Amino acid sequence: MFKITVNNNIIEREDKVLLEDLAKELGIKAYCAKVNNRLRELTYYVNYNATVEFLDLTNYDAVRVYETSLNYVMLMALERLYPGLRVRISQCVSRSVCCNVLDKGVRVDSKFLKALQEEMDKIIKANYPIRRKNVTKEEAKEIYKKEGYFDKIEVLKYREEDTVHMSECDGYINYLYGYQLPSTGYIDKYKLRLYHPGFLIQFPRAECGGEIPEFEESLSFAKMLKDARDWSEMIGCANIASINNYATEISMNDLVNICETKHNNMLAELGDKIKNDINNIRVICIAGPSSSGKTTFSNRLRLELMSRGIIPLKISMDDYYLDASLCPVDENGKPDFEHIESLDLELFNDNLINLIEGEEVNLPTYDFEKHERVFGKPTKISSTTPIIIEGIHALNERVTKLIPKNQKFKIYISPTSQINIDDHSIVNATDIRLLRRIVRDFRYRNTDPSRTFEMWPSVRNGEFKWIYPFQEEADYIYNTELTYELGVMKKYALPALKKIDNNDPNYIQANRLIKFLKYIRDIDDKYVPCNSLLREFIGGSCFYDV
Repeated sequence: MFKITVNNNIIEREDKVLLEDLAKELGIKAYCAKVNNRLRELTYYVNYNATVEFLDLTNYDAVRVYETSLNYVMLMALERLYPGLRVRISQCVSRSVCCNVLDKGVRVDSKFLKALQEEMDKIIKANYPIRRKNVTKEEAKEIYKKEGYFDKIEVLKYREEDTVHMSECDGYINYLYGYQLPSTGYIDKYKLRLYHPGFLIQFPRAECGGEIPEFEESLSFAKMLKDARDWSEMIGCANIASINNYATEISMNDLVNICETKHNNMLAELGDKIKNDINNIRVICIAGPSSSGKTTFSNRLRLELMSRGIIPLKISMDDYYLDASLCPVDENGKPDFEHIESLDLELFNDNLINLIEGEEVNLPTYDFEKHERVFGKPTKISSTTPIIIEGIHALNERVTKLIPKNQKFKIYISPTSQINIDDHSIVNATDIRLLRRIVRDFRYRNTDPSRTFEMWPSVRNGEFKWIYPFQEEADYIYNTELTYELGVMKKYALPALKKIDNNDPNYIQANRLIKFLKYIRDIDDKYVPCNSLLREFIGGSCFYDV
């Protein structure tokens, strides 16, 4: 006899029970579950005392399981329609993923998409079971050879385990580095859309309450994604195996310097754009999501402009936070520091316009330990001095409402990579930012990694509300991605993540990132320049101690 606790209800059993059967018995619509704080597929059975939490599509882990299975079904359908067809899945606009056909001669058009939709719907309607099949790495290699998945064979070299958990469904076998649904019939929400030169797949999102968000075109972000893909292919770093080759067979130093040179070139281009219109520009606004590297970027831009005879004044919007008691509260009743009303906008605008009009201003600095503002010496600028504003809300017109639009130059920054584990599995750019933040918080802000995980959903919600809607207003998009950075961050991230034990509510997230990082080869940080944006997170920056 053993006991299973579900939603504070205790169920006694004598025989093992599948999670899928238990969920159906209790009338719970679930896609996966937490069992004693471990993420489990619904095909997992319980025969011991356990606490079970069933997860629906309002949960990020459940959405990942759903997305993995949806991609699996899409690939299965393509294999049935076009045996041997090579495709690559990548990140796309509007919180979707994009699929591009790599084989020439197959045209992705409305006819192609209609056939794919019909085949996927057939597979879903058939409700085929998706079974886990454990094979040795050598067996996996032979399966991949047969299917023509040579990119997957390369990744196997870096897998520490001796076995691979392949997924098998009605004769189709593949491995997508994630948990799966128990059967194809669980997929009840998805949308296909032509997106030249391929197509995109929309799926439910946790931040949208488990629904598919409305499609929103984003021209700037789409260009950023295309440029990132072109860059990764140009330097031969489109997947983890090719990046690892630099760390083992080619030259770490070359890869680091290639990436840093790209940043230098973008800064030079940006510097030219600003100088060419400097007679009109009074304010330079820099915004981007968390851990994009806004502080280092603004410092480097300042020096770039100084090299052109332009001496800017830099202001951080973080110095204008209100006292926590005056901030709006989130859905949990806690201060919402992502909200624009958490800033003293009146003081900020007064300071800004007074500086531009040539008056002396006592600018504040926010003491995050004491949670209060302190004011420094009077500051005065000339009529030719542009002001660099850095902060998550910097592109929002409310922040600079007193400044005419033609006097503002807006820059959006974010680390947007188009790197895959293999052709069918993405390295999520959001995970790169999360790892940056975990490393920085752990090393320099005395913040436990578990606390960083706890704050992350609130940070993400703030990004969708306060940052992404304004990215299209930017005059320049700066990609702060550094293709080599995972190899450097690994040695800092793993010790932080391993501090989270298996009883911690955030263990599942930590374990997911640990498993991913194991595929990455180390790159010594001695190759990283002191002015690199990456130094903002790992330390050793020439701009500041942290």
